[in-house]
Amino acid sequence: MNYKKERIIIEEYQLSIEKVTFKADESTILDAVSFQVKKGERVTVTGPSGGGKSTLLKIIGSIQKPTEGRILFKGKNIAETDPLAYRQSVSYFFQNASLFGKTVKDNLIFPFQIRELPFDQKRCEQMLERVKLDRSYINKAVNDLSGGEKQRVALVRNLIFQPDVLLLDEVTSSLDSDNKEIIFDMLAELKANDQITVISVTHDEREISQADRVLRIIDGKLEESV
Repeated sequence: MNYKKERIIIEEYQLSIEKVTFKADESTILDAVSFQVKKGERVTVTGPSGGGKSTLLKIIGSIQKPTEGRILFKGKNIAETDPLAYRQSVSYFFQNASLFGKTVKDNLIFPFQIRELPFDQKRCEQMLERVKLDRSYINKAVNDLSGGEKQRVALVRNLIFQPDVLLLDEVTSSLDSDNKEIIFDMLAELKANDQITVISVTHDEREISQADRVLRIIDGKLEESV
């Protein structure tokens, strides 16, 4: 085996999903799924409901462990990586992200706390403005926010410290067209300006059309579309 050549191939990709299989109660949810993702690439995973898309995303996000196979991040097996450090680099954004505490500020302080850093309110206010929420929102009560506003605050919480990879699990499925457009614009900006890698699970045709690559998961098996 040419180890030098293999190393060059590994380093070309930010993420490598290698023969990932997941079984539950004798059922095969994912069947030897393999693909690679380059830095700054926007990959959309689609397919019928129940096909294994969200399970795949959770495995990439280290929320679930595969039955077989492995995930490499920058050439290293994530099973051998510090979980907290990995989740700060590869951020998972849930379909209906939950806010906690009483105010928006309570949520935006959290990423600073887990890194033991001082709170930067100016940066948080600037991030809120990027998702079309003015600076006054930092002191708003969580219970006074609409569903779309909550989702945007949760996105800001994920992006205050920009991850290398952002995993999105049907994050626009319950939003109206205006809120969807705001999030789509933000994702396009992240790709253009910040080179953040995005892997999203979605059925939304607009989101699919913006992808660099579309992967279809059908009955646990991978099919790749152009």
